[in-house]
Amino acid sequence: MMRSALELAGYIELPAHTGRGGFDHAAVHAASGHVFVAHTANDAVDVFDPASGRHIYSVANLPGVAGALVSEECNLVVSSNRGDDSIAMFAPVQGAPVRYVRVGHRPNGLACDPQRKLILVANVGDVEKPGSHTLSMVDIDRGELRHEIEVAGRTRWTVYDPGSGLFYVNIAEPAQIVVVDSRRPDRLAGTFAIPFAGPHGLDFDPATRRLFCACDAGVLAAVDARSGKILADAPLSGVPDVVFFDPHRRRLYIAVGDPGVIDVFDTDTMKRLFVTSTEKGAHTTALAPAGDRLYVFLPHTARAAIFEP
Repeated sequence: MMRSALELAGYIELPAHTGRGGFDHAAVHAASGHVFVAHTANDAVDVFDPASGRHIYSVANLPGVAGALVSEECNLVVSSNRGDDSIAMFAPVQGAPVRYVRVGHRPNGLACDPQRKLILVANVGDVEKPGSHTLSMVDIDRGELRHEIEVAGRTRWTVYDPGSGLFYVNIAEPAQIVVVDSRRPDRLAGTFAIPFAGPHGLDFDPATRRLFCACDAGVLAAVDARSGKILADAPLSGVPDVVFFDPHRRRLYIAVGDPGVIDVFDTDTMKRLFVTSTEKGAHTTALAPAGDRLYVFLPHTARAAIFEP
């Protein structure tokens, strides 16, 4: 039996679900330590303070909210709202005004280039609507859609590399990672074929220029971000979702909703170190910028579990 790499430090109670959908993506605001999580069941982003151990407020009127992104440089929180094909932008403080921008169909993944003030929105689309699988490029300052880029299939998560100015986006089928150069945000700059079904969770190591792509096939792939070459692969505990890379400890945390675990990998060796049990259906997490806390969102009990390395 593997022992747990993560120690449970406690729980934070979150608002009860008022509809279907549970929780989705989350992010941490480093300056305040506050955690922002998409509460899909409530059409809201819940905000909690780990220091006080309590939920402090929610940002409402975000239909079908799926993604939450924090940009420290822009002092901005962004949510993707599948229910009305929009993103919402607001400052990370209670009562901040919310700006909405219409984007493509069923937005999900989010990434930000703070230098050029661009947000990439990866739209899931609909197989019954040809051309609806797209990437929306949004101008933050103007609060408007600049470009729409069609892609070959359903999008998953996306990341941004400030060193190269490139966005990377997982496409479920055909299995690939597409690349967008933020200096030419009206077209694709490249495509990497992925030999495993269903690229899903995605994160990036700027020191080694590797992408960590967790696939529905139950495989983790390390991908060279320059060439698209598969550098290593390893089995997972099941179908993955959210992936977070901790550059301090050189670890990767991969959420697997069924059976409800976190797979913990050493990114230097690409070996799985441990498996930590969470709760069945817990497919989304957030990592503190210092890497000292991992927040896991538990859909059946409507709370966040706090784990420490």
